Parts: sequence; structure tokens; C-alpha cells
Amino acid sequence: MLYASLRNCTLLWVKGSDRMIHRYIFLAFFRAGMLGYGGGLSAIPIMHREVVTVYRWMEAEEFADIIALANTLPGPVNTKIAGYVGWRVAGFWGMMNALIASVIPTAFLMVLILTTLNAFKDSAFVQGMTKAVLPVAGVMIGVLAWDFVRLSKKTMGWAITIVFLIISIVVMELLHIHPALLIAGFIGAAFVIPTKKKGEEKRVDKQ
Repeated sequence: MLYASLRNCTLLWVKGSDRMIHRYIFLAFFRAGMLGYGGGLSAIPIMHREVVTVYRWMEAEEFADIIALANTLPGPVNTKIAGYVGWRVAGFWGMMNALIASVIPTAFLMVLILTTLNAFKDSAFVQGMTKAVLPVAGVMIGVLAWDFVRLSKKTMGWAITIVFLIISIVVMELLHIHPALLIAGFIGAAFVIPTKKKGEEKRVDKQ
């Protein structure tokens, strides 16, 4: 009922546009919002699958660039990604559609469920349920991170990729510097370090 009501409301906004596209946008980000257990970051692998694999609205490289830029801006990363992808696919109403699909259902359920669970927050069942979500979210984020590492290997090679990984761990975990500053530094480095050409990438893949 919740899904159908929200979908119908968003489709009423669309007049001359392709309503099928807006159905796909809503469905993609509704699934990401509802299945992204563990916080905003855990929804990103699902968004990646919907945007890159299922609907093929953009390539994996471009999605990785969006994540990098979204992390340098204030606000939840998943809503920024949803807003941009929606705008990219279907303009202003596509952006609104994606934001509504990714935010309103989970916000509504959070109010509803927490109101109910608050009375049982000290029970072993509720505490175990919330703790069980953490490893699942960790695996989802880890799989997406490994995909990005392999993508970096294709564009920069293993040597530079490993160096950047070590720098990232040292800067964020040991020096406790904000990731936005690290990303800004890597963006600056991208203008200096050349990437492999497509012909070179194909030769590397064959090897």
C-alpha cells in the first residue's frame, strides 16, 4: 500500500514525460532505500546495482565519480546520489521522484517501527536483530569497495591503486583527517597522474 500510494503520487506530477521511466526511477530507489540496512552507505551497493547493472543509466566509472563527489558535499550521501541520478535520467521530476522514493518510505517506517520497538528495546530479541544487521551491511560495502579497487586497477594500475589505498588508510584511520579533504587531494592528483588508454586496458585484461 505504501509503495503503490507513493508511486501514484509521483506519477501524477509527470505530464508529458515518459511515465515508464519514472516508474523505473521510483522502483530503483525505493528498493535501495528499503533494503539498505545499516545506514546510508549500505544503500550505495544496491543503488550501484540498480543504476549500473539493472537499468544501465550510467557506467560504473561514472557512478564511482558520483560517490567521490557526493562525499565532498554536506548531507547524506545516498540522497545526493539519488537526486543526481534522477536529474540525469528524467530532469527535475526525476530528481524529486528519486528523492521521495529513497527518503519517505524509510522515514515513515522508522517512525512506525521505532515507536513499536521502543517498548521492547531492552529485550534480547530486539538487540540481537539490530546487531545482526551490521555484518550484512559490512559485506555489502566491502563488495562494492572491491569492485572500485578493481576499477582503479584498470585505469591506474595496481601500483598506484595500492599506494592510494595505503594513503587513504593512514590519512583516515591513523591521522583522522576528514575524507572530503582526502578526496579533494585525489581529485587534484587525477589531473597530474595519467590514466591508461583503452588500448592499454584491453591488453591488461587479456593478460
